Amino acid sequence: MAHPAVVEVRRSDRRRRMVSARREGDTVIVFIPGWMTDKEESRWVDEMVRRLERSEARRRSPGRAGDDALRRRSMELSRRYLDGLAVPTTVRWVAPMRTRWASCTPADGTIRISERLRDTPGWVVDYVLVHELTHLLEPGHDESFWTWVRRYPRTERAMGYLEGLSAAAGLGLVGIDGEDGLGGDALDEDAEDTDAAEAAPAS
Repeated sequence: MAHPAVVEVRRSDRRRRMVSARREGDTVIVFIPGWMTDKEESRWVDEMVRRLERSEARRRSPGRAGDDALRRRSMELSRRYLDGLAVPTTVRWVAPMRTRWASCTPADGTIRISERLRDTPGWVVDYVLVHELTHLLEPGHDESFWTWVRRYPRTERAMGYLEGLSAAAGLGLVGIDGEDGLGGDALDEDAEDTDAAEAAPAS
């Protein structure tokens, strides 16, 4: 099978049975027991990468299908978290931006989301959409703005994810749309939100 850009295998003599995998930026890390042969390693790397990709696909945003789907998702999020008050004129995917993940022009109601986010977990894209939608209500990044944004329950978690993604890819992006700082503490994802795969091969 075709592997992602980078696959790193980590062996451990303390690991007896379980094989697991997780993504760190563009790298897939596969953890295997030290006793595995090279042939078994190759088979399990293929299997775990396949499982991880399936897991990631299930978590992707429904908006990744295209601009129309992205706008429909935005309207759903506006109704759920912003009392339906934020109504963008257009929401679309755009080529990667140099300094930000997304941008909003309140004057004409347009929102642009970087293609870099297209394959991130859906809850991350949802956070970015809520962030940009909130600019239609509050143009700055003051306390009123963050009060709206934090209605989205995974705000801090998503900010932590984006900060880690930027660091892993060496992008140097700070915040979402050029704001100074993140506006809150970034938390690590907990187990239920981490794209990971695990299996127990026979020894």
